[in-house]
Amino acid sequence: MSVKAGDRAPDFSLPTQDGSELALRDLLQKSAVVLYFYPMDNTPGCTAEARSFRDAYDELKGFGAEVVGVSSQSPQSHQGFAKENCLPFKLVSDQGGKLRELYGVPKAFGLLPGRVTYVIDRQGIVRHVINSPLRIGRHVTEALEALKRLG
Repeated sequence: MSVKAGDRAPDFSLPTQDGSELALRDLLQKSAVVLYFYPMDNTPGCTAEARSFRDAYDELKGFGAEVVGVSSQSPQSHQGFAKENCLPFKLVSDQGGKLRELYGVPKAFGLLPGRVTYVIDRQGIVRHVINSPLRIGRHVTEALEALKRLG
């Protein structure tokens, strides 16, 4: 069952690219969260998506949100990906896909890990979900619109 708007966001604690643990509950004490699931580091679409979140990062922060990327690669893979693309936000390593499963992120085209973004308010409620494997730019645009509505 997929997490949808209005649901409580499942909590998690996973390793990041710098080796620290990141817990959703800790982030929510300080900010809303834009949690985006992407298929894999260093692929053209995922690189474009990460860069679009990077380029909009200051605006997202201005709306009181923190960005977190999620895929199944190792923290070491994430470290290289983040460094190469100058990503100012955390990437968490969901090795084994347990968090992806917990959120019910569907596979894209029945094969690839899906590309889904969740906008989560500070109370831990999912306010908007973007599920678009191909229209990558839509994720940042809709996340910004959802954050504007949260005020």
